[in-house]
Amino acid sequence: MNTITKLTLLLLLLGSIAGCSRKKNTFVNRNWHAVTTEYNTLYNGNLGLEQGKEELNQNYADNYWDILPIERMQIDENIVLPDSIRNQNFGYAEEKAVKAIQRHSMLIEGKENNPQIDEAYLLLGKARYFDQRFIPALEAFNYILRSYPGSNNIIHARVWREKTHMRLDNNRLAINNLKKVLDLEHLQEQDIADASAAMAQAYINLRHLDSAVVPLRNAAEFTGNNEEKGRYFYILGQLNNELGQVAEANAAFDEVIDLNRKSPRIYMINAYVQKARNFELGRGNNYELREMLRELEEDRENRPFLDKIYFQVGEYYNRLDSINTAVDYYKKSLREPTSDIFLRSINYEILANINFDGSNYVLASKYFDSTLTEMDPQLREFRAIKKKRDNLEDVIRYEDVAYKNDSILRLSQMTPAAQLDYFKNYTTDLRAKLEADNNAAAMPVVLPEIASGSPGSARSFYFYNEARMQQGRREFLNQWGDRPLADNWRWAEVSFETDDAMAEEAGLSQQILDSDPRIDPYTYINQIPTDLAVLDTITRNRDFAYYQLGIIYKENFREYEMAQARLEAVLEISSDERLILPSMYNLYQIYQTTNQSFKAEEMKQEILQNYPDSRYAAYILNPESIREDENSPEAIYADLYREFEKQNFSSVIAETNRYLSEFTGDAIVPKLELLKAQASGRLLGLEAYKSALNNLALSYPQTQEGKKAQQILNKSIPQLSGLKFNTDSLQQNYKLLYRFEVSEKEAASALKEKIETAISEINYDQLSVSLDIYNPDEVFVIVHGLQDLNRAEGFAELLQINEDYLVEKEPIKISTENYRIVQIQKNIADFPSPVN
Repeated sequence: MNTITKLTLLLLLLGSIAGCSRKKNTFVNRNWHAVTTEYNTLYNGNLGLEQGKEELNQNYADNYWDILPIERMQIDENIVLPDSIRNQNFGYAEEKAVKAIQRHSMLIEGKENNPQIDEAYLLLGKARYFDQRFIPALEAFNYILRSYPGSNNIIHARVWREKTHMRLDNNRLAINNLKKVLDLEHLQEQDIADASAAMAQAYINLRHLDSAVVPLRNAAEFTGNNEEKGRYFYILGQLNNELGQVAEANAAFDEVIDLNRKSPRIYMINAYVQKARNFELGRGNNYELREMLRELEEDRENRPFLDKIYFQVGEYYNRLDSINTAVDYYKKSLREPTSDIFLRSINYEILANINFDGSNYVLASKYFDSTLTEMDPQLREFRAIKKKRDNLEDVIRYEDVAYKNDSILRLSQMTPAAQLDYFKNYTTDLRAKLEADNNAAAMPVVLPEIASGSPGSARSFYFYNEARMQQGRREFLNQWGDRPLADNWRWAEVSFETDDAMAEEAGLSQQILDSDPRIDPYTYINQIPTDLAVLDTITRNRDFAYYQLGIIYKENFREYEMAQARLEAVLEISSDERLILPSMYNLYQIYQTTNQSFKAEEMKQEILQNYPDSRYAAYILNPESIREDENSPEAIYADLYREFEKQNFSSVIAETNRYLSEFTGDAIVPKLELLKAQASGRLLGLEAYKSALNNLALSYPQTQEGKKAQQILNKSIPQLSGLKFNTDSLQQNYKLLYRFEVSEKEAASALKEKIETAISEINYDQLSVSLDIYNPDEVFVIVHGLQDLNRAEGFAELLQINEDYLVEKEPIKISTENYRIVQIQKNIADFPSPVN
């Protein structure tokens, strides 16, 4: 390249740069900056915006069990630091928008001459909107409205501004402004659709569902985007369902179905589901609904949505009371992969309720556990299900006690001959089953899914399974014969007869069964208790279990029929006076609630005649007295707690024991047990506290008090058990401790008054004195508020030498930290003398 050519190119380059100036309003400048903005910077920025929106859609899971939002965007509650972004794609789009404005804006004498800059501000606002920085987004949209009133994007900017207002909870302002937009003339159809959809969302946000119907229908009809059309019609159907307008709802769902492949199939499937839910059974058209569901089930295109279809088929059979078939379909729904995060929890909850209604409480509790695992803990329903599941824990426990103890008691009442006959029948059946299992082991076995052991479980270990071992022996004999245990056994010359080996193996199996204790009737007979004290305990536990079940079914589940059966059983089988009267009173309430007037009156008269002075008789005669009764459980607990605060621990323990017996089965019992545990700990020390807490945690595991006791046992007790005296002489906050026998309590009180007088006269206002219970045999007079060991020793010496309040008794100087250990572990005898 010669010099002239280089010079020419340089001049052309300089001319091009000069022609791209943003300060000169020339034809070349305007078009160069407009084209560069549109086809370079904004093009790339819009690509980033679309990628970000696609990512939002992929990460967003619609909840089809609630009214869908118009726009698919999950609001992130986490606070983002200034100058930070949530999504890199939206950050990239914003960067490109800012770059377009900074490099290509031709704002000359207050007028923008680049017609693409309003597009840049629109992109800027959208990027900020989707990144959930709504205030900066609002600024961008407002800038367009102020600076570009003649822009062809002015309607878009107004709609997006109102969408942003809605995100800021300014719904009424958004509605008013959108009405003004829709009143304009010459609007394009998509502008009408966008403004109407935004207005509908604002009404939904305000829960004015009836007002949202018309704008949403307009949005669905005017939009040219079939995906939007499908979503809007589906939401319209949901709104009409909420408003009880089933015909209008089904018409909207039909619009979704008619779109077929033009709209995402998920909308069509859910539209079918909603129509099925709206179907009115029992008018001779059940077959029509079943056929619709069958066609959905058999359509290959619907395979990704079989979870929803199977669920709805289950609902169909459930409504027809074909419970077993319904359960099969709910389970089939659970086995299908699903993108509906709510459907699994709904399936599990329905299965839990079906099993609960069928009194299969163990399985119901497992389904409730699965429900809670799949459900958001923030939902209100979560807390209700959690409470029901917790209550089930008690039901399972008490039902198990009742069943097991009933069985033991029935067996114990049989004659020896009857016991032997019973267990002979049982062991004969068991032997036949074991022999069948052994025979089946000789052929390929397909284990049912429910019987398969989990990896690592004892059931799956080969040598724990007799049938598998027998099968292994036979396979070995078939292939190798009866080979001796020796090196190179595979190649050894051994002659054998397979049939003989199999016969020998069969004989071995019979020998194993003959010696198996499981088929010996006396294995079971010898376990039946005969000791009267043991049988007495089993009876009491059985009776208490029946009573507790009656109360739980009545109070927690409102299952009055089941509650009645359990409480009537208490009256029939129990002789425990503590249970009889409260059972009668609860039955009286059940009879009233279930309109069994004759039985209610009969029970009322029995309580009034046989227990006229009881609080239950008072409640029957005057139901309002329950709230006013000073002898009610709540009032008594309050009195006992006041005694606890006064350190009357022995009295609290004695009284709680008395009331625990009187209030058997009442909800106050766990509270009394916890108060008793605390009093025992304060009076008797850590081991007594631990024992009482353990009893509470085991007896009432599902109550708040039982859970609190278990928490203390798990966390606090190990820490308290490991406490050691601190012998550091630099400790702060000391006490003087004077020991007295309980028989010297008057002397202790006198010393307390003497020290209080001394404190008052010498103006040691920071000090105080208390009389503390140590254990049943000893009390302490404690001087509090001494800052360190020197001050403790100085004040003790002052009391010993001052004739006005002479204290001859020698105190123990102890830090507050060590005094706490003394009271917890009751180990004052082990306390070392302070180191000077």
